[in-house]
Amino acid sequence: MQNKSPSQSHLAYLELERQIVMLTLKPGATVSERELIEASGFGRTPVREAIQKLEWQGLTVVRPRVGLQISEIKPYDHRSIMAVRVRLEPYAVRLAAEAASAEIKAELAGCAAKMTDAAASGDFDGFLRADKAFDVLIETACPNCFLTTALAPLQTHSRRLWYSTATLDKMERSVALHVAVIDAIQQDKSVEAERATANLIGYLSEH
Repeated sequence: MQNKSPSQSHLAYLELERQIVMLTLKPGATVSERELIEASGFGRTPVREAIQKLEWQGLTVVRPRVGLQISEIKPYDHRSIMAVRVRLEPYAVRLAAEAASAEIKAELAGCAAKMTDAAASGDFDGFLRADKAFDVLIETACPNCFLTTALAPLQTHSRRLWYSTATLDKMERSVALHVAVIDAIQQDKSVEAERATANLIGYLSEH
């Protein structure tokens, strides 16, 4: 895809989001701006902009007179998050499948390969990176920006909740369900892609 290079603030956000999802930045921990600068490897301005996005998404919380806190994991949020995803995400994927370019499809095939490799080697970090890339590609292809804007923070929260209880069996099943979605998009079968996404979200809702 011929996109502009990601901004420093976006790259800082992606790195901090990854560390929050992977629990490197631990739930409930109080952190300073300086610590996040060091953790991300980016400067003050990009990190401040990244913090604003993380706060908007509910991944960080500003505590007056205390500082910045990484949001706690609340397992009871899972049901509420998935109730929204199961309503919106299959439709978003259907729209994306109808609009996906050959380049998007090629990159989705790359995601499928990376997920499969990650499952084979037990690489949870590799799987989560590929899962994030999958979500971004669907967001890029989907012509309804209001839909994808609503989904993005829910997907990140789901990713962190999933990782907090992840097992190799869960990863292998999740990979298989993601690959089914990607295969349907590759074959221009938007209704099947929508159905496969509903199956994926249904599985994630139960686990």
